[in-house]
Order: sequence, then C-alpha cells, then structure tokens
Amino acid sequence: MTEVIRSAASLREKVSAWKRSGMLVGVVPTMGALHDGHLSLARAARAQSDRVIVTIFVNPMQFNNPEDLKKYPRDEAHDLALLEAEGVDVLFAPGPEEVYPEGFATKVSVAGVSGPMEGAFRPGHFDGVATVVTKLFGMTQAGRAFFGEKDWQQVQVVERLVRDLNIPIRIIPCPTIREADGLAMSSRNVRLTAEERALAPALHGAMQGAAAAIRGGAPVEAALGEARAAVLAAGFSGVEYLDLRDAETLEVATALDRPARLLAAAVLGEVRLIDNIAV
Repeated sequence: MTEVIRSAASLREKVSAWKRSGMLVGVVPTMGALHDGHLSLARAARAQSDRVIVTIFVNPMQFNNPEDLKKYPRDEAHDLALLEAEGVDVLFAPGPEEVYPEGFATKVSVAGVSGPMEGAFRPGHFDGVATVVTKLFGMTQAGRAFFGEKDWQQVQVVERLVRDLNIPIRIIPCPTIREADGLAMSSRNVRLTAEERALAPALHGAMQGAAAAIRGGAPVEAALGEARAAVLAAGFSGVEYLDLRDAETLEVATALDRPARLLAAAVLGEVRLIDNIAV
C-alpha cells in the first residue's frame, strides 16, 4: 500500500526512521499524469533503493506560460493506483502552500547549461526546476534521485546544481521510454488529437535520420537543416530548435570529436514536444 503524505514534516519523520534503520531512500520527482516512462523510473528506484518516494507536484514556478500550467493533466487517483502496482512506498504530494509558503523569497539559478534551447525558449523555466528540485531534495532527504533522459538538458542542470551546492544525493539518469512508433512518452502526449498523434513520431524519425547522416560524415548543419525541413513537412507548425550539442556542457557541437546529443523541440497543434538522442 502506497502511503500518501502531503506535509514535509510528516515525510521527514518517516524518512528519518528509515535512515536510522540503515535504509537507502530513492526519490522520483514528477508532476504527475504518470505514464510508463515515469513508472520505469520508479522501477529503477525500487531496484537501487530500499525505500522509494515518488513526488507529484505541478510546479507553477517552472511554467512560463500560464495556459500551459492550467492545461497540464492531473489525475492523482489514477497516479496513485499505478504507484501502488509498482510497490512505491510513499507518494509525496504537497500543495503549493507547502512548497512555497507565504513569504517565500528564494530562487535557485544554474548558469551555463540552463541557457540555450529550453532556457532560451522558456525563460525562467530552469530557475523553477532548480528551485523546486532543491526543495524536494531537502524535503525527502533521499540518497538517490531518478530522472528520465528525455529531459536531457534538465538532467544536466540538476547534476550541475548538485555538484555546485554539495547536495548529498546521487543523480541517476534513466533511458527515455518510447511508444512502439518511436514517440517519446510524455504527459503532454494526451493533449494530441488522433491526427496529431499519428504525425508525432516524425520528430524522432527526422532526428534519427540526421544522426545517421552525421555519423556517416555529412556536414552537421546540412544534416540538421534537412531534419528541420522534414519535421515541418510532416505537419509540425514550428521547430524551436534541432541542435547538435556537447552531451555534458550543451555547447554547440560542429563535429563528433566528443560525446554529443541531438536535441529538439517542435510544436504540433497546441502541444510542444521535446526529444533527444545520442549521436
């Protein structure tokens, strides 16, 4: 049975008891609307921890678009049933007033890796991510945190945050989980119409094509240009970015002389999809 806890004080009491017994605590931070991608993180946490906490908090601080926040899917009862089936010990689901009490005046900002791509198109987004993740690490007191690689830039931001602030937690990146047709699983996918859902895998397909071309020696910018054109031709209304970046620093990569990542964000209907693959 998964216990639902809403206050940081109650959670701290439970985690302290676990730690006194020598248990390693794993946390999976989420915004709910759980899917198999999230559940794969819970399974990884279960395999590598003695006790598992999944957090659900739709963080208003990381939404630069109020409409996006309003439309974000929420179904705690369904989420709880999924977590119970995975043997998760605690669902920590605090309200906004618990995370950001009256008078809250602190912001955590990570420079460098937060600047391009998502940082450029969603101003303030990563300040919101860094702030809430710092709070959740403090509230859960976990020793390991599990994040999906679909949000590759977010993983780099969180890893830099933990290193810079000496937060005693180990970040465990986990592989992107995809639908059978290649679409990266996302809570936002439920907002796609049936027609849009049929078109959505074109983003991943174009990225795979670009990655293959670059590995084969094609000029990077030419391969990226063809991929952007293919995404638009497939029916997407816009490509915000489709870049080859250094896998760790996220600086622009012009050749495969170090580990690189192809990252993209594109708009289909009213839904913004992101994806990334190793090159």
